[in-house]
Amino acid sequence: MPDGIDARQACSAIPPDLETRKDFERLNPIARNDAKLAMPIIPREQHTISRKNISKAALRVLYRLNEAGYDAYLVGGAVRDLLLGGHPKDFDVATNATPDEVKRLFRNCRLIGRRFRLAHVVYGNEIIEVATFRGASEEVGVEGDRHIVDGRIVRDNVWGTIEEDALRRDFRVNAMYYDISDFSVRDYVGGMKDLDNCVLHLIGDPATRYREDPVRMLRAVRLAAKLDFRIHPSASAPFSELGPLLSGVAPARLFDESLKMFLAGHGLKSFRMLEECKLLKFMFPATARALKRGDEALRSLIEQGLENTDARVAEGKSVTPAFLFAVLLWGEVRDLAHTWGTQGKDVNEAWARAAAHVVAEQCQRVAIPRRFTITMEEIWSLQPRFEQIQRKKVFRLLAHPRFRAAFDFLLLRAAESPAIGELGQWWAHAQQLPHETLAAALPLHQANATGEAEPARPSATRKRKRRRKPAAGKSGAG
Repeated sequence: MPDGIDARQACSAIPPDLETRKDFERLNPIARNDAKLAMPIIPREQHTISRKNISKAALRVLYRLNEAGYDAYLVGGAVRDLLLGGHPKDFDVATNATPDEVKRLFRNCRLIGRRFRLAHVVYGNEIIEVATFRGASEEVGVEGDRHIVDGRIVRDNVWGTIEEDALRRDFRVNAMYYDISDFSVRDYVGGMKDLDNCVLHLIGDPATRYREDPVRMLRAVRLAAKLDFRIHPSASAPFSELGPLLSGVAPARLFDESLKMFLAGHGLKSFRMLEECKLLKFMFPATARALKRGDEALRSLIEQGLENTDARVAEGKSVTPAFLFAVLLWGEVRDLAHTWGTQGKDVNEAWARAAAHVVAEQCQRVAIPRRFTITMEEIWSLQPRFEQIQRKKVFRLLAHPRFRAAFDFLLLRAAESPAIGELGQWWAHAQQLPHETLAAALPLHQANATGEAEPARPSATRKRKRRRKPAAGKSGAG
């Protein structure tokens, strides 16, 4: 379609199975009051996207599809971020070629997914995701099918047109298309207007769209935090009613969403927005319960931990989910361990039981892999050992493979009490001392953080068992 089109041409772009402009407006309410949607193509000179900022792999895919006679568009978050002057990490492509047709064009292609059939074109370490335009028809088509259970889309492989595909996407800012054939941007739903106004609108009826996929509520929070946008009231209003639907989402999928929220450089904003939107309790119920008790020291620990993680991401340093989840779940683990400890249980047993209980509950909501939960439990179990200022125990703790992570966690706990703050300072100083100097300064028996030795506990005397003499006439030989 050429850059300059009149309203008559624009109306002809409406999907044939929607039949009338009225149906299009019903699915996309903004169309009623926005004349700009009569001209959905933004020519190259009126937008800021440059091919210099698009990955070479994505360009190769776009050009190859276009040369083969297919429509080819850069789509979604990449277009949004390029228009905002950012640098996308991932580049997705939309086309009217079916997955099988894409596979025939690219030898380095593999088809994935049952819920959404996709093509992945691989160039080295980069994967370009190629999706066929989704259709709006509820009927089963010859080239795909849609299956909906209780309002939730469990399979969606009905192919359609670019206009239908735009209406199938989640947020208006994610439904813009960069056309490689003429370098224009197509905007059928008002995404450019939302970018200008720094607001997130959901496409279609929010309650229906959240029922189709409850994770869209979390995406709204994540996008608002990342872009520093506000969520339009129409998009946030159903959260309180439909939030419980998140309990039906696969825990492994919620784990992926939590990583995108908290380990992408905007974790603190995402956490605050989850609380504000009353969605935190559906993701991290133990965290929500602990914060509800009004523990300001715990809130300080969580927010400082998230702020430190954001700073490390900004500096290009590595971050680990284990430390982050240890921070988020600390309040409940600590309170349970103290409760069971006061009931006469062994300290180590109390901490182990508390950690296992909280992790088991959390993994029912967010499936944290075992390799991370092991590290989390070690970080928690090492906390009481910092209070044991005794020569052998100090050196044993310093040599522990999780010492550094546990020590960083101890520093975060400084707001809990002045004693914890002093303990952190003592261990920070101890690490700077030469081995011999530290050994000479430490008592052989248990001491407090100031170095004053406490009386050693008497060890229980073991009764020696007398060896039974062999009976007469018998020997030890077989």
